[in-house]
Amino acid sequence: MRLDPTSLRLFVRVLETGTIAAAAEHEHIAASAVSKRISELEHNLDAQLLVRTNRGVEGTQAGKALAQLARSVLQQLDEVHARMHEYSQGVRGEVRIVANISAITQFLPRQLKAFLDRHPLIQIQLEEKISSEIIDTLAQRKADIGIFTEVLGDTENLQIYPYRSDNLVVITANRHPLADTPRLHFADTLKYDYVGLHTGSAINNKLLHAAAAAEQPFRMRIQVTSYEALLRMVEQDLGIGIMPMDIARPYVNTRRIKAIALNDAWAHRNLKLCTNNQQPMSQATRRLLEYLTQDD
Repeated sequence: MRLDPTSLRLFVRVLETGTIAAAAEHEHIAASAVSKRISELEHNLDAQLLVRTNRGVEGTQAGKALAQLARSVLQQLDEVHARMHEYSQGVRGEVRIVANISAITQFLPRQLKAFLDRHPLIQIQLEEKISSEIIDTLAQRKADIGIFTEVLGDTENLQIYPYRSDNLVVITANRHPLADTPRLHFADTLKYDYVGLHTGSAINNKLLHAAAAAEQPFRMRIQVTSYEALLRMVEQDLGIGIMPMDIARPYVNTRRIKAIALNDAWAHRNLKLCTNNQQPMSQATRRLLEYLTQDD
C-alpha cells in the first residue's frame, strides 16, 4: 500500500474546511476529484475516515488519527523540499546572534567574513550584550545563537557548546610601576586604580569577585564600553586594565602598552555558544552553528 501525499493533503484540508466543496475550492480542484481521493484513501486503509453531519463532514476516530499523522508527514515533506531548494538556490535566511564583547572583538569578525563568503545569501544580525542578557535573550527565543563567557541565568532549555578560549592579562602604561613585571597575581594589582568595562560585563564581574575573595577593595577609576577605549585610557596611564591578550597584542607589539600574564586560574576562560533547544532551527542557523563550532 502506498499513500499519496496529495491525497493526504486534500484529506487534511477537508477536515479543516468542514466540507469537500470548500476544500476543493481552496485547492482549485473539482469536488468530484477530492471525493475520489478520499474514497481511495478509505479503500487503501480499510477504514471509514469521514462521516456526514448537518454541518458538513467530520472525521471519524480513525480519520482524526490519520489527520494528526498526515500533518506531521506533510510538514516533514515540506521541510525536505525547502532544504533541497536551499541547496539548489543557495541557503537563504537571517540568523540573529547575541554575543559578548570578547567574542565580537576576538573571533567573530574573521569567522563571519569567511562564513558569509561561502553563504552570501544569509543575513546576520549581530548585537552585543553581557552574558546574563545573552542567556535571557536565548531563553525568550529572541535570538538564534548566543556566545558568552559566564553561565548566568536559567539554561534549562538551552543547548550549550564549547566555542573558543582566551587568556586575560593585566595591561599597563609603559611607565607604570608594574610595567616590567613578567607575571603576577591579581591581588598584587589591587593597590592601583583600574579602568574597567561597563557594569555587568563578565570581566568586571570576575574582577569584583576576585577582589572580594582577596578581601581588598577594587578601585575602578573609569568605566568604558569597549576594549578600544580601555586600551586608550590605559595608554594614557589613567589606570590599569584587564583584557584578553589577543586584543591587547597589537598595542603591545607597537610598544604602546605593556601586558603582564596573570597567575590566577580564572584568567584562562572558555567561551561558550548556545541555542534554544525549544526553538526550531533554520537551515541558515544550522549552517552557521556548524561553522562556528568547528575547530580552527
